[in-house]
This record gives sequence, structure tokens and C-alpha cells, in this order.
Amino acid sequence: MEIINFAAQTSQGPFLNLNEDAFEYDLDSEFFTVLDGFGGAGCGDVTVKELASNLKKFYTNFIFDPNSTLPFYYSPRYLPEGNAIINAALNSHQKIFEANTNKDLSSRSGASGIVGSKVESVLSLLSVGNCRAYLFRKGKTLPIFTEDSFKYLSHDLFETHLKNIPLSGFGLFPDLHYQVKELRVAKDDKVLLLTDGVYGRISDEELLSTISKFSLNINHKIHELFDLSNSRGNLDNQTCMILEF
Repeated sequence: MEIINFAAQTSQGPFLNLNEDAFEYDLDSEFFTVLDGFGGAGCGDVTVKELASNLKKFYTNFIFDPNSTLPFYYSPRYLPEGNAIINAALNSHQKIFEANTNKDLSSRSGASGIVGSKVESVLSLLSVGNCRAYLFRKGKTLPIFTEDSFKYLSHDLFETHLKNIPLSGFGLFPDLHYQVKELRVAKDDKVLLLTDGVYGRISDEELLSTISKFSLNINHKIHELFDLSNSRGNLDNQTCMILEF
């Protein structure tokens, strides 16, 4: 299954002067990642760029080196590419965590993120922290992960954007807490990867409405999602990636 259309954009948002979000991709190796960093100026923004680069470098080295091995983890449950993104995540996390141990608390940093790879018709995705991934199929919105955040610690339905604080992240704890899903994509499927600066003030129904608009090209769909979130008071960085099959 080929990717027919692809787009990714990131923005510092309407309020912040610093963008701690990032994305990375390699269409040749069909690798994708969306990241939401934390830590502040001079650390969060630097770390998230290094993390994006390290994830891509590890994965592409594995894909293009027939003699490469997986140094951390292997499970027969996942395809080699699925195992590769797990190892890329573990390797990158270890680098950030070790760097953080030598810094005071005010200088430490990390990130939430979704890391993905595709081989033939199977899309492998790994989630850490509070980013979201959706599959849009036959007019339905299907969340791929339950984000690891404060969302389910409260039954309060108001100001849900305040409950998007991540409970895990790259560089945050000694062990990396992650979820992995492998799904078989089909013709006309759309996959959406988002940071909370986009989804925090938008309902699943509104996401489906925008993604399904034939009158908008794929980049304009991202603009519309950013504008909708900002019109409702978004103060955060924003990153969105769309894959159309």
C-alpha cells in the first residue's frame, strides 16, 4: 500500500516564542515521527531536534544495513521494522536520560512522541507520552492509542486541554514507557499524528470533518486544524502529520 499524499507542519503557536515541537520523516525508508518537547528555552528545543535526528538515524541505519543488529530489544510479535522503531526509541531515550542525570532539574528536558514506520501495507507505530494518532477509515475516527496523560485521572469534562500533561516521556524516567501498535492500512485510509497543541481543543468529530474535506488539499487541512485550535485559545506549540493511502 503506497502513501498517496503526505504533509507535515509545525508551529510555535500564537503565544510562545519558542517551538519545542518537531517532526522528522524519510519517505525512502518510510519512517515518520512527531514530537512534543518539554524543558524550556535552550534545552527542550535542542533536545527535541536531537531526538528527531537520532530516531531517524538509528532506524535508517537499520533499514539500509543488512548486517545491522538490534542491541536492546527483540520480540517475535512485531515485524523487524516494528522492532527497529522500538530499539530506535530505547536508544534515543537512553541518550537523553543519561544527559539529564548530569544536569540540575531546571536544565533537564525530554519529549512525548509518536514514531512510525511502514513496510508494504503494515504501519508500525510507537507512542510515548501525550501525542495522539488517529486512523480515519470509511467515515469513522479510530484512535490508535490512549495517550499517557492526566486525561483519565479526572471525570471533569471541562477544559480538557488542561489534562494533557504527559505521564511518561523520552528522557523522563530510567525505563521508557511506550505502547506499540501494528495495523494494516487499506486504500483511502488516512493516518493523523498530532501534538496536544492541535488536538487539545478539537473534538474527534471536528478532526474527521476537516480530514474528510475534498475541497482542501492536505496542507490546507493542517492549516485549518491549527486555526481552529488557536481560535479557541490554544497557547501551545503545534505539530501535525497526515499520511493518506
